[in-house]
Amino acid sequence: MRRASLELVAASFMVLFQELALIRWLPGQVRVIAYFPNLILISAFLGLGMGCLRAGQRSLLWLWPVSLTILFGAFYALSHVIFTQNPISEYLWLLYLDMPKNSPVIHGVRLPLVLAFSLSTLSFVSLGQLVAERIHFFAERSNALWGYAWDITGSLLGVIAFAAVSFLGVFPLGWFSIIAASGLVFFLPHRRLLLIYVPALLIGLGLVGLAERASYYSPYYALDTDRDPASAGAAGFFVTTNGSYHQRAVGLRQVDQVAQPWHQTLKWSYHLPYQKLTEKPKRVLVLGAGTGNDVAVALDEGAGSIDAVEIDPLILELGRRYHPDHPYDSPRVRLFNTDARSFLNSCENEYDLIVFGTLDSMTRLSALSSVRLDNFVYTLEGMRAARRCLKPEGGMVLYFSVAKRYIEEHIIGMLADAFNELPVMYKGRFILFTRIFLIGPAFAHLKKNNEVDAKVFFDKVLPNIQIPTDDWPYLYLRDRGLSWFYISLMAIFAALAVAGVFLVSRSMRASLMRNGRVDLEMFLFGLAFLLLETKFVTGMNLVWGATWLTSAVVFGSILTVILLATVVMKLKPMPWWVALAGLLLTLLATYCVPVAALLDHHPFVKLALSFLFVGGPVFFASACFALRFRMRARADLAFGWNLLGAVAGGLLEFFSMALGLRALALLAIAAYLAVALLRQRALRKIPAV
Repeated sequence: MRRASLELVAASFMVLFQELALIRWLPGQVRVIAYFPNLILISAFLGLGMGCLRAGQRSLLWLWPVSLTILFGAFYALSHVIFTQNPISEYLWLLYLDMPKNSPVIHGVRLPLVLAFSLSTLSFVSLGQLVAERIHFFAERSNALWGYAWDITGSLLGVIAFAAVSFLGVFPLGWFSIIAASGLVFFLPHRRLLLIYVPALLIGLGLVGLAERASYYSPYYALDTDRDPASAGAAGFFVTTNGSYHQRAVGLRQVDQVAQPWHQTLKWSYHLPYQKLTEKPKRVLVLGAGTGNDVAVALDEGAGSIDAVEIDPLILELGRRYHPDHPYDSPRVRLFNTDARSFLNSCENEYDLIVFGTLDSMTRLSALSSVRLDNFVYTLEGMRAARRCLKPEGGMVLYFSVAKRYIEEHIIGMLADAFNELPVMYKGRFILFTRIFLIGPAFAHLKKNNEVDAKVFFDKVLPNIQIPTDDWPYLYLRDRGLSWFYISLMAIFAALAVAGVFLVSRSMRASLMRNGRVDLEMFLFGLAFLLLETKFVTGMNLVWGATWLTSAVVFGSILTVILLATVVMKLKPMPWWVALAGLLLTLLATYCVPVAALLDHHPFVKLALSFLFVGGPVFFASACFALRFRMRARADLAFGWNLLGAVAGGLLEFFSMALGLRALALLAIAAYLAVALLRQRALRKIPAV
């Protein structure tokens, strides 16, 4: 029993650690994957589900190191190819600054997405079989719930371990070495398999090392700079993320003479908002401070104190070390390594000027969500939060690289609605951005007598603009809905999931083809729970800040609550209808109470409310699952169907682009009600004694 517990914890640890490692590593090789990390998450569920359905059949342990090596080799090769797609339903930054000019070009991004999904799925099949067989072992000798508890424990340890290596800035070679070392638990007892395991993973780790192009790893990106940023002089240095252009730090003091026209244009554009003010700002807030350009300009313009907010700690450190003007060395500057929206939500000061740097991101908030890292900054509520932080006579500046007309319309709509006035906009090729928006009382003198135009805008134009909100935080989407691009991806991945299930399980093929038998309860549990996880991780990032630490803590907390509920249900089960009623009531509460209601409280009160907001539904959902899971004769098959349901839930998450994030709770409620109806129908079929 002790050996089985150790192996189950090890296998579950490997699953979570490998999943998180692939979500971080693959975008560094093929950058478009940074916008679709949930595909790797869904592929992990699919692979695990396929492995669970193979429990008790011939072992596929050999497949794990081989499949990882194939994945590493494929993406090492793809890392030398440029993938582009235009037009697309959602604007993607796909700038290949680090690629040779003669690199092959493929017009379309579906190929790497489908390959990532397929090869990632394959790499989890063996692990799924390991997990399922050990859960089945517990089901036969004690109770399946204890096996499920050990599974959750290993998953929790995987989350904690990967959070630690992210904090320490460990490179991918270190991540995958940890996974390889963990695999020895299963391969050491099988000397023949070691002949496959050792060379396969040595080749695989070698490919990971060869593929490495980054100089640093932050919690969000694979980062690189130009070769010698310390000697770059006034021209500064580039920062690339996952190989794409991200920032350029330059000398921007007005007293410095610059010869290059691009440098003159850039310096003029950064100083323009200050030149339009009638008074120099005393207190300035910079959101998305990056390597320090906006802070350097504020210092040069004589600001008395500057609060600089930047989410990525490593980008802050690069700015501190290498920016030509060394703005972060000034005693007038205070640094805040946090999320911009979180800072605005808890803002204690009022500012003469708030500057939104070019903080549009190239990655997602979480692998559970299609929301980008910066999306909760660019919402109507985000702009209103910024307005509350302004002094009555203050002003706001927003720099942005507008690539699509509808993105400009979204920004104008947000600013106009939040301030009840039209912004002043400067349009041009300003090197690092293309639009400068000025708004607030400090810039009121710039507006001409255009009351008629403003009335027309507010009466006829603004109602037709799909303004991003906290419920629909999709600045980069044209409007609500699912485009053909996303529909086609969902269809492809659904087809691959069905084909994979039929391929690995003879009993599934026979069952489905003869009588359509599906463990629909377990499937719906998986579907609903993934929707809940998406809603809660996204919501808590809004409450506590969209940082990697928040995501790790929330995900870890969810796993802890699941573990607690599983143990409680083993020791003292609650009645089914009590658990179901608790689940439905807490879910309705999370739907009716907006996440924003948790913001304006003392941190300890906010923590308690957040725990209730997330912990209540998760606890009762886990209790309901435990009550039905323990009734299964084949725990491994039930677990497999549960994971396949999670695949469906991951695909349904795309519907938040059309319905909004709150609607995910309604979809989850519908799924749990369907489980209740299925259980009731099953009880009616039991003959009376």
